Amino acid sequence: MPKKIKSHCALCEQKECRDGKDCFSTAELHSQYYQTDPIGKIHKSAAAVEAHHYCQEPRLRETILFAKELGCKIVGLAFCVGLSAEAKIIEEILAQDFKVVSVCCKMGGIDKKTFALEQIHPENTEITCNPAGQAEILNRAGTDLNILCGLCVGHDAIFGMVSHAPVTTLIVKDRVLAHNPIGAVYSQYIRRNFLPTDASKRSKK
Repeated sequence: MPKKIKSHCALCEQKECRDGKDCFSTAELHSQYYQTDPIGKIHKSAAAVEAHHYCQEPRLRETILFAKELGCKIVGLAFCVGLSAEAKIIEEILAQDFKVVSVCCKMGGIDKKTFALEQIHPENTEITCNPAGQAEILNRAGTDLNILCGLCVGHDAIFGMVSHAPVTTLIVKDRVLAHNPIGAVYSQYIRRNFLPTDASKRSKK
């Protein structure tokens, strides 16, 4: 059994790995992942998109180019009902190059009460999101790549567990920050709600 590794790369100031340092002595072990398909093919395709389009294309275009590098014919689009307008535009764009199968998060119309799930408004009927169902429908469609468009936190994890095809994310949902979750890190006013030490540091100045 491999020994446990404690890793805090996010706190490292040097990032010597960018210069070729193997901090965990695992490079040989991890290299094996990329020597066989499907991981090897996905890795090579991702590298090709980066090499030829670095800092030149938005993520939507990169996703299209990635799917082309993989040789995809059928692309799945799993979207949140709250992003229906965006999903319609995205499907129209993707359909220029691929056969697209899109599935809404509320598909199946399953009541939250079926699983005794907590509700936003308990007095109302609320239909649960169905990420496993979305993935299963796309599995049946034989998709080569599935694209996530705003699935809820946790539901995206379920989708990835059920999906047979590789999964990539186009839109990450953030209802408060206009689907820009990194805004919570960039804005000092929001960040201090997560890191109260920010406020204490300012008070000492």
